[in-house]
Amino acid sequence: MATGNFIDYVKVFIRSGNGGAGSKHFFRSKNTPKGGPDGGDGGRGGHIILRGNSQLWTLLHLRYTKHLFAEHGHGGGENLRTGRSGKDLYIDVPLGTIVRDVETNDKLAEVISDGEEVIIFKGGRGGLGNDHFKSATRQTPRFAQPGEAGTEGWVVMELKILADVGLVGFPNAGKSTLLSVVSAAKPEIDNYPFTTLVPNLGIVSVDNSRVGERTFVMADIPGIIEGAAEGKGLGLRFLRHVERNSLLLFTISAEEDVKKQYKILLGELKKYNPELMNKRRILAITKCDLLSDKSAERNIKKMLPENVPAVMISAVAQKGLQELKELIWDELNV
Repeated sequence: MATGNFIDYVKVFIRSGNGGAGSKHFFRSKNTPKGGPDGGDGGRGGHIILRGNSQLWTLLHLRYTKHLFAEHGHGGGENLRTGRSGKDLYIDVPLGTIVRDVETNDKLAEVISDGEEVIIFKGGRGGLGNDHFKSATRQTPRFAQPGEAGTEGWVVMELKILADVGLVGFPNAGKSTLLSVVSAAKPEIDNYPFTTLVPNLGIVSVDNSRVGERTFVMADIPGIIEGAAEGKGLGLRFLRHVERNSLLLFTISAEEDVKKQYKILLGELKKYNPELMNKRRILAITKCDLLSDKSAERNIKKMLPENVPAVMISAVAQKGLQELKELIWDELNV
């Protein structure tokens, strides 16, 4: 997917429909010139409904649509006829979309499964016709209820990528190269920071005699830098997507201070959302083909954090990839 086509944040103005007014009609016929009240109720205004669509991967289709209105309900008619309800407005969104109120930041809706429907704003109720207000002492009520107004306001829609495994690492840590080797995904790869500007998804296959053929979804998301939790670099745009992943795969280059880099990455995640500390983690030391000898590899292993499964890999030299995939599968199915 082209960088410019991946939109994970849009701001739109939405309005549900007003309810139709109740009728204040009186029955009239050739033989009954002064009949009683027979005004029908107004129809309900249309709802604004969010609907999950697994065929969508981005909010691009909403980028240039700033106003979304549901239809108003129709007024009631004579002979107790109820007005037609306004047509509901369905907004199709990719799975993992959250809708928030712009002013309060309250979460209004969240869609995570295909076909799931959530009403964001309900349409206004239709007004009651004058037939509802007749009584023994008030036989000719000349009034009816107006329809209830719909709800309107600015909302923000933000997408959080749904994937089994999220790649966490600094720019140029080899995340995109790893994804391109273990899956059919073709992320942009180059030797400069922030080559990856949008999330890339790939389906990884694990096939051996022990587990048979299994697959999981891996997400390569823009590289994190120190201070990302405060908005530096791509900041919150990256961290938002990490929340959806079942497992976090930390990727650190063998050329760097592994212990220090891991501590910084972990710190940024904790500052952004402490709940991320509860997610299972795996550490992959990338670019191991650049190590000069076995002693350099042993020195790195001494610096690895405790209680975190770790694998030495090289996407270029195809080293350790099968071991990594099997470890990820085991962690996902604990």
